Amino acid sequence: MNRPAALFRLATLVLLLWSPAAPPAGAAPVSAPQYRSDQILIQPRNGISRTVLAAFHAAHGVRVGRAFAAAGGAQVITLPAGETVASLIAKYQQSGLVAFAEPDYPVYADATLPNDPYFNNGLLWGLDNYGQNSGTPHADIAAPAAWDVLASASNIVVAVLDSGIRATHEDLAANMWVNLNDGGHGYNAFTGTNDPADDSTSHGTMVAGVLGAVGNNGKGVCGVAWSVQMMACKCLNNGAGSDSTVIACIDYALANGAKIINASFDSPTASLAVSNAIVTAQAAGVIWVASAGNGNPGRNIDLTPSYPSGYGLDNLVSVAYTTRTDALGTLSNYGATNVMLAAPGDQIYTTFAASDTYYYPPVNLSINLAGTSFSAPYVSGALALMLAKYPAENYHQIIQRLLAATDPLPSLVGKCATGGRLNLARALNPPVWLSPVATTNTGTFQLRLTTGANRLCVLQMSTNLIGWTPIYTNTTSANGTFDFTNPVSPPRQFFRATTTL
Repeated sequence: MNRPAALFRLATLVLLLWSPAAPPAGAAPVSAPQYRSDQILIQPRNGISRTVLAAFHAAHGVRVGRAFAAAGGAQVITLPAGETVASLIAKYQQSGLVAFAEPDYPVYADATLPNDPYFNNGLLWGLDNYGQNSGTPHADIAAPAAWDVLASASNIVVAVLDSGIRATHEDLAANMWVNLNDGGHGYNAFTGTNDPADDSTSHGTMVAGVLGAVGNNGKGVCGVAWSVQMMACKCLNNGAGSDSTVIACIDYALANGAKIINASFDSPTASLAVSNAIVTAQAAGVIWVASAGNGNPGRNIDLTPSYPSGYGLDNLVSVAYTTRTDALGTLSNYGATNVMLAAPGDQIYTTFAASDTYYYPPVNLSINLAGTSFSAPYVSGALALMLAKYPAENYHQIIQRLLAATDPLPSLVGKCATGGRLNLARALNPPVWLSPVATTNTGTFQLRLTTGANRLCVLQMSTNLIGWTPIYTNTTSANGTFDFTNPVSPPRQFFRATTTL
């Protein structure tokens, strides 16, 4: 029986009303204090009488908060009411009793953070959620910790099968793939040309911004991958395409070296031609990332299939979306078999095709840009970084690494195969392994933990595989290991290890 060509729809361009508490566009983040205003640090001079120093403390109404005898003898001096840091430091310096007096300056965890303004003002919560705008801290992909490992996938080509991309946008231009034969940035399946300019929907430009807006360029937003090659493949025109336009773009992407295909669209009908094209991509080792699609509310696509998510191929990763509180998005489709994981896809802020400097939605409007169209490029950007980090691994290994690194969430139990949301930091770090080293005749045995270098890890013990107790915390050496010795005693003991990433 002849089947009408499936009409491909935008999976997630959904606008809802909400009340943002975000700062106005362009607002700078609040500056951190230069130093603590309630205390200073001093170092008593060698040979000074402690009694004399104590009398000086008392005369100025201060108290010694802490003293560090084993770390050089420095003291923390708490300021009395009405005193300033500068004034008290001057008094100690003039006293002749100290080698130095100085402010207590803040120290921050090392993190690779971009200078893009809309990252710094908290709009990009899916990358770094610290509770802004009523979010849940860490309901994000742990991007800053991941960027400490790697932020660039400049050698990885990601084909964005969508409505086209505004290639001249200030936050996308540097990350657009260039065809060395004709200078174009991709392919237009409707015209058969190398002009995949975005249309009025701007859908592809928005997807591209989430995936790979240039990071750390001081402009607008940043993508999951700060540097990547995005190939614009226009298979949608004003929100719709067909099986043939999709296949034409797959053909172009495979012929021109794409390693990942992002497909933020869906169809209610399966196509043998499309599934065969994805199988061809599979044979070439190309990973296909598909949005799970949306409903109102979202539906179980194990029961009511959506394609390409429903093709069941092992190079295909289907993605649901989560909110800034780690809830499954109201509109997100789901499925314990046909959806692999979730990623942020609610209250999105990204690049827009209206001009080279346009971002959407305008922060002065109560608009919610949401859906799995945006959770899919989170995963595509993550996979690009993973391919750059682990170039020797095949698509099976990369996808397994991605799925093993998710954060399990109560909201995703039974809703996707992993029950988890993307965690890029874990995906870019090696897993933690435990292996026995030796058992001695003195009633002890030794475990070796192996993972990446200089990672803080916690060993846990259980006697029943239900309740787990932390028993040892250590940081791995430069070769990524540490050993642990434990007494052998009944009942039987089980061990596992966790890491901070």
